Amino acid sequence: MNTLLSSIKYFFIITAELTVLFLGISTIVALVLMYIPQEKIKNWMNSKGLWGYFIGAFVGALTPFCACSTIPLALGFLEAGITFGAVMSFIIASPLLNPIILAMLVALMGWQVAIIYFLIVFSGSVFFGVILEKTGGPKLVKKVRLVGGGPGANEVTPESFRPKLKLSFLKAWGDFRAILIYLLIGVGIGAVIYGYLPQDIVLKFAGPNNPLAIPIAAIIGIPLYIRVETAIPIGVALMQKGMSIGAVIALIIGGAGMAIPEMSMLAGIFKKKLVAAIIGVIFFTAVISGYLFNIIL
Repeated sequence: MNTLLSSIKYFFIITAELTVLFLGISTIVALVLMYIPQEKIKNWMNSKGLWGYFIGAFVGALTPFCACSTIPLALGFLEAGITFGAVMSFIIASPLLNPIILAMLVALMGWQVAIIYFLIVFSGSVFFGVILEKTGGPKLVKKVRLVGGGPGANEVTPESFRPKLKLSFLKAWGDFRAILIYLLIGVGIGAVIYGYLPQDIVLKFAGPNNPLAIPIAAIIGIPLYIRVETAIPIGVALMQKGMSIGAVIALIIGGAGMAIPEMSMLAGIFKKKLVAAIIGVIFFTAVISGYLFNIIL
């Protein structure tokens, strides 16, 4: 009975925390984006040198998009003549870095974890954007045209602050409703793990003493198609049972970055060789991040 009550308490506390965080952070981000014209973002991304890659990764980190919005937006950037490498940095960073992910990491794992995660993944997004640009990636883009101008193309932005704030909250609420089931599943599984999974099993197969736990965790995340909102609560519960933080980070990056639906959408605009390269990049990022986390923490 005590175990059941602990699991229920865990479920409701984590759900409440993540609900407040998601709505608050999403509203703020949507409001900020209303004050930054998309044309200005495109001009920044088209800057010469590393600055364009940094902006691409930053835009990906700032925008809490799902794959259904990320891919059309990336295609729109390519059609607008944005540097290929900057668009690749955007594509890599978008599913792995956004204010929601960072807020969840801060709330559930602490500031140190969130900062290290951001620095590693952001640097990887910039680095691999450069690599994909320099190794012939631009030649592997299919000739596909964007219909309708992409996400938000026909949206009218209010001029005054209050209507903008209201619209931002409505967007945040719509996004929250879309991910609510994933969040509840993640917290629910986490609560069961927290209450009932034997600690010895986790330590044996995914503890800090098993060097293969990190690449295995990264691979396991791919077919699961676990959204970050689902993966982080599960990861926290597994950490409390003894799973190494590196394996948890690898699971989060692998599941969110190499999700099968997103890769299928990428295959619609990129040739197979480039899609395979992106999968390799995400896997490498997941594994390296996992080992670095175990070393640093």
